[in-house]
Amino acid sequence: MIKTIYALAGAFLLAACSAYDFPDPTPEDYPVHGIDVSHWQGEIDWHAVKRAGTEFAWIKSTEGGDHADRRFLDNWTGAREAGVPRGAYHFYYFCRPVEEQVDWVKQIVPVDPTALPLVLDMEWNGHSRSCQIRPPRDEILRDMIYFLDEMERHYGKRPVIYATVDFHRDRLVGAFKDEQFWIRSVAAFPNRIYEGRDDWFFWQYTAEGRVDGVKGNVDRNAFYGTRSQFRKWLNGELQR
Repeated sequence: MIKTIYALAGAFLLAACSAYDFPDPTPEDYPVHGIDVSHWQGEIDWHAVKRAGTEFAWIKSTEGGDHADRRFLDNWTGAREAGVPRGAYHFYYFCRPVEEQVDWVKQIVPVDPTALPLVLDMEWNGHSRSCQIRPPRDEILRDMIYFLDEMERHYGKRPVIYATVDFHRDRLVGAFKDEQFWIRSVAAFPNRIYEGRDDWFFWQYTAEGRVDGVKGNVDRNAFYGTRSQFRKWLNGELQR
């Protein structure tokens, strides 16, 4: 009888727990936050950004095979001088061969062992007047692998992949399980809307953030883990 009572009580507790809808984590639940910037943020006071608690930054460097962000070098050197760990990101252009884009990045982004891994920014650009094509999945995956491999050989670190919800849904579901992802999700917790991508490393959770040292809005991002895990990630020692 006692065993039966305990069994029934245990079943009741399990049922109660399964019925309870635990709330999703919010950005505030993660201790390590950073920003990403381009020339649209204008002149940045990187020392103020550092004092505000910003622990990493990705800076737009290049787009396609012939465009460089006009504030890249200012931001690149300013962030380093202020002590903000920073890396570059490349905005992929679907109307330019991947080989040309790789060569262009190498021309613009310095080799710096202290920098964060380069980011490959993959998203549809519906506002582009010069490139409206959407290549098939197999072509995109092939070119992404080429880009990642070449950048790793050149810079010594495997790039991070940035993806938006629609691009990931259209081309990346089930792909790149062993790569590090930085994903955009401003409306909900990423695990709710990215199929099979609960192994993300960085979450871009708003485009309307405010940070001392930056005039106006700025993208804000959270690292998935603890500060000690972030330090391991910076040293290339962390696996998800």
